[in-house]
Amino acid sequence: MNRLLPLLLVVTAATAACDSFLSTPPPPPPPPGAPTLALVDSFVDPVYVTAPPADSQRLFVVEQAGRVMVLANDTAQATGPRTFLDIRGQISAGGERGLLSVAFHPQYATNGRFYVYFTAPNGDLRIVRYNVSTTNPDSADQATADTVLKVAHPVYDNHNGGQLQFGPDGMLWAGTGDGGGGGDPDGNAQDRHSLLGKLLRLDVNGASGYAIPADNPFATDTASEPEIWSGGLRNPWRFSFDRQTGDLYIGDVGQDRWEEINVASAANQRGRGVNYGWNRMEGTHCYPQDPSESCNKAGLVSPVTDYIHAFGACSVTGGYVYRGPTVPALLGFYVYADHCAGFVQAFKYTGSGITDLRDISSRISPGGSISSFGEDARGDVYIMTLNGPVYRIVLNPDTTAAP
Repeated sequence: MNRLLPLLLVVTAATAACDSFLSTPPPPPPPPGAPTLALVDSFVDPVYVTAPPADSQRLFVVEQAGRVMVLANDTAQATGPRTFLDIRGQISAGGERGLLSVAFHPQYATNGRFYVYFTAPNGDLRIVRYNVSTTNPDSADQATADTVLKVAHPVYDNHNGGQLQFGPDGMLWAGTGDGGGGGDPDGNAQDRHSLLGKLLRLDVNGASGYAIPADNPFATDTASEPEIWSGGLRNPWRFSFDRQTGDLYIGDVGQDRWEEINVASAANQRGRGVNYGWNRMEGTHCYPQDPSESCNKAGLVSPVTDYIHAFGACSVTGGYVYRGPTVPALLGFYVYADHCAGFVQAFKYTGSGITDLRDISSRISPGGSISSFGEDARGDVYIMTLNGPVYRIVLNPDTTAAP
């Protein structure tokens, strides 16, 4: 059972030859125009970075213990980061639990609404809405807390999911883990009466709570929960939307052998009603492991790529398609990492598969314990580790020509 955080990680040694690019020689030196990392600031167990829509002046950093910190102009200030929200006394934090992400409403500039995803003291997963203070734009009004959704979580403390993201459709999307334990012992990922192991889609544009979008695949299906958009996920710790195409990318953390990236194109309804296969499949392979690969794969959608647990790899950290103005060489590449090994990969999605798979670890990897990627209002991408530093991906200052 592999887990997100270092105290809980069990690194599986590969006994088979690695059939991924990880077995290839180290990449050559960065070409002209290559990316590198610029330190933004250091935090306590940072797990996410984002910004309100169209707000290019601030960056918000989520700390696992229960704080959201705000920075001006993406840089450390003389007084340091300021506390935007502090709910440390209201959550369960540690291991894979904690305050895991924040999402700002598309109309945040006028309605002041934002949403957080955290683990409650009883282990439940919760999505809670807050409003920004009416007197201080760098502070939340904690008295406005409104619980949008509670999802009961079993006795296991891992596989909490954790991502919130507003999609191009204006809906709030949330990724939940399968409830924990090894191999999904409760069968939640394949159970459409369970909200665990799913991607959920909610309409939060009403006065409070949420409504079921009419085009959700199971909106009127009494055999399913109407919040579900897609299922068969183990622990979709991080997912994101390509801000140019609207395509959906999901980094789903694997079990003992395989990590996977799923892509659902906007042209194909972003995976509406899709079953990504867990716990019948792990990546593109049968689960439990079947050397003959003769398991029933009917009705399951395979990832666009997966990689084996080798050379220390054990837990995928999903990222973003780079659309920022800073590093033209990365435009259109989906960038992601492995939490344990610390490598960083990139590829382009063609609509039917991937191309240009490459290892860019020598350029932008801060090392192991990569907890998350983030994206600001401009489209620049950030990478962080649980050790504290948050970095922005920038152009290598020693190279200026386009590759």
